[in-house]
Amino acid sequence: MSASVNVIVQYILLRRDLKKMKNYNDGAIIAQACHASSAIIYKTINDDLTKSYLNDLDRMHKVVLGIDGNENELNELSNLLKQNSIEHYLWMEQPENIPTAIAVKPYYKKDVEHFFSKYKLYR
Repeated sequence: MSASVNVIVQYILLRRDLKKMKNYNDGAIIAQACHASSAIIYKTINDDLTKSYLNDLDRMHKVVLGIDGNENELNELSNLLKQNSIEHYLWMEQPENIPTAIAVKPYYKKDVEHFFSKYKLYR
């Protein structure tokens, strides 16, 4: 098995439509990804893969993807991940109470990449 297949990765998904909303400049959008990532790392801090991921700080792999749809598509992805027991955090921005990002806990890439194959890199 190649080393790239065994890599531990964290997937983060952001709504692309946030760019069109007046409250979301680039910094605010980046913050949404950071909030979701921090939240799931905190929630899974005692998980063996999360520990391995954090113990190799110079080689952390994150894949940031964009969701073209609105909050409904983000909610549907969250439900799909729940149904498949994929631990993640759906960040709800306050006070608007809208879902803006999903971050998945660190997993072996081969175990979760198929859930995200339809999404493109966030640009």
